[in-house]
Amino acid sequence: MKEPLQVSESEKWHFEQGPVRPPSEARSLLLRVSRHCPWNRCTFCPLYKGKAFSLRSVEDIRRDIDVVARHLDTLRERLAGDRLDASVLALWRDHLPAAERAPFWAAALWLSGGLESVFLQDADGLIAGPVQLRAILDHLRKTFPWPFRVTAYARSKTVLRYRPEDLLALRQAGLSRLHIGLESGCDTVLRQVCKGASRAEHIMAGRRVRQAGIELSAYVMPGLGGRNLSERHARDSASALCAIDPEFIRLRTLAIPGGVPLAQEWLSGRFELCDSRELARELLLFLQSLDAAHGELVSDHALNLFEDLSGRLPKDLPRLRSMVEAFLVLPDERRCLYLVGRRGGVLRGLADLQDPGRQAAAAAICRKLGATPDNVEEICRLLMQRLI
Repeated sequence: MKEPLQVSESEKWHFEQGPVRPPSEARSLLLRVSRHCPWNRCTFCPLYKGKAFSLRSVEDIRRDIDVVARHLDTLRERLAGDRLDASVLALWRDHLPAAERAPFWAAALWLSGGLESVFLQDADGLIAGPVQLRAILDHLRKTFPWPFRVTAYARSKTVLRYRPEDLLALRQAGLSRLHIGLESGCDTVLRQVCKGASRAEHIMAGRRVRQAGIELSAYVMPGLGGRNLSERHARDSASALCAIDPEFIRLRTLAIPGGVPLAQEWLSGRFELCDSRELARELLLFLQSLDAAHGELVSDHALNLFEDLSGRLPKDLPRLRSMVEAFLVLPDERRCLYLVGRRGGVLRGLADLQDPGRQAAAAAICRKLGATPDNVEEICRLLMQRLI
């Protein structure tokens, strides 16, 4: 009698995409290189808690690429120059077998974004190793032979496992940009939130990425030091970023969801959250300490106090500082209106308060929630939790 057929891992393949990507990669093709986070100990991050890390095989990722390519060819043939229509796409998708719907939608989203970028998921795109990553990049470029950028999240510790020549080879194979969460340049803050990397390691890794010719998008988290370490967090983060001088500095303001270790520290009183004025003063000090940076400051996230706090460094620093200073001198009622409008999603920055329609929408949210200068901080904290 014949032996039962043994199903290999590659035969169990199905198309996968992970849960997260940067806002700048909203129209990218998302390729899942690994599942979840290899570190997963940061006290502020809820995303991968309780989920086991694993690597996907190069063969499975190649299959992901191939199935997207097949659907992309079909879409181009069917559309024949017509614009993408969401209702038509949904109709086409719903007539596909269940296993084909996710890659079809991934191809359609990528096509709608101009086929300009591929993002390697999940939390650390470099964790697969240089040989495996090179094989993935080679297959990407062979399958899609037009110019596009390839980006990924990475941890500083993982970057430091790569030799400079390995990073250079990946850049030559098409790796364009890495997104690294420094979160802070203050060693005390980094230890308290279990980031798993020191200030010196962040600086060394950032410089290594830049020396390889790979663009670096470095993240800092306003508020992460709490009240006690706010000033040190601001100064040390700015000085670390000046030492690295990345192409992009991105702000991601702290919000504390339930179920993470930092929530327990906050509830017990061991960690004190900054209120909006304290957060603004921290931002102002951060901006006052960034004179040696030359990249773009980007505030592209709903959690940030100002989503329009963006500009070229150091040229735009006076303008950026004046935006924060304007918030700090707002009368209490005006500040309450702005905060609720901002956290309620109808305002991006202070300039939007000059728009009668947006101002009216913010006032309506204030009335609905019963927001006053006395309770606005708590209301906004709850609104921010919904955005995580």
